[in-house]
Amino acid sequence: MAERRGGKKAGAAKAAKAAEAPAVPARLAVRKTYKLYLGGAFPRSESGRSYPVTSNDGTHLANAALASRKDARDAVAAARKAFAGWSGRTAYNRGQILYRVAEVLEGRRDQFAAQAVAAQGLSRARAQEVVSAAIDRWVYYAGWTDKVAQVVGGANPVSGPYYNHSAPEPVGVVVVFAPQNAPLLGLTSVVAPVIATGNTAVVVASEAAPLAAVDLAEVLATSDLPGGVVDLLTGRVPELGPHLASHADVDALDLTGAGPDAVAFEEAAAQTLTRVVRPGPGADAGEEAWLDPDPGTSRMTPFLETKTVWHPVGV
Repeated sequence: MAERRGGKKAGAAKAAKAAEAPAVPARLAVRKTYKLYLGGAFPRSESGRSYPVTSNDGTHLANAALASRKDARDAVAAARKAFAGWSGRTAYNRGQILYRVAEVLEGRRDQFAAQAVAAQGLSRARAQEVVSAAIDRWVYYAGWTDKVAQVVGGANPVSGPYYNHSAPEPVGVVVVFAPQNAPLLGLTSVVAPVIATGNTAVVVASEAAPLAAVDLAEVLATSDLPGGVVDLLTGRVPELGPHLASHADVDALDLTGAGPDAVAFEEAAAQTLTRVVRPGPGADAGEEAWLDPDPGTSRMTPFLETKTVWHPVGV
């Protein structure tokens, strides 16, 4: 009986000592610092700057690179270098690669849906809907790569001893300002048609919600897409936009996500005769504005130019 009482006292002493011990601090999460995507690689910004990315309720999610003017120039140079090889591929092969993007994105569906919930405050059901639509959008434009020439080109009826044929060709390097409030589906909807037609792209991601764009860049990097076909910058539109809009080696601008700076960028582009696609009526809307399952060719044709060939016959 005395041994039992002694055991109880020892147990009580241990419990009291454990209660007095300092609490183990909660583990600090390792927040990821995302990089840029240039020329098929993931470099840090040459400026060394980054900025915090937060959720709708202010929770710190990660850090994103704050791209500089030099990063913008490097992105254009990488896109120009990749243009000849990408535009020279067969349309069928470009379709295969875009379809591969959809396959890899399908495998990471849960990650992108969880990110949409955390970063944009979407419900789980709406996040799944948005991710599904983004995957389907890549499949949609993969199917258009070898068909758009038949829709917007063809033989022309002419009177004379010659054959006249018109065919679309990509314009070159396209700078895309991604939708600010639709960081995944909106981004896909403006980038996929640009590269489907043989152009290369420099993309300025949503400033407030850039994580989906950089994660998508990781998908592109593992989907057989040649380096430089899509080059991604994260940062501030007012800081990067003027340098890209006035760049003499940029062939076209998509100002969808340029916001209040769109007019100034269009004026800068006029100095180099760069073609411009102005923001549409839903440019500032959220992902739901991009859910149309059949967007048509309206985002492919602005970045094509027509080449007409005349060939004598019957002579």
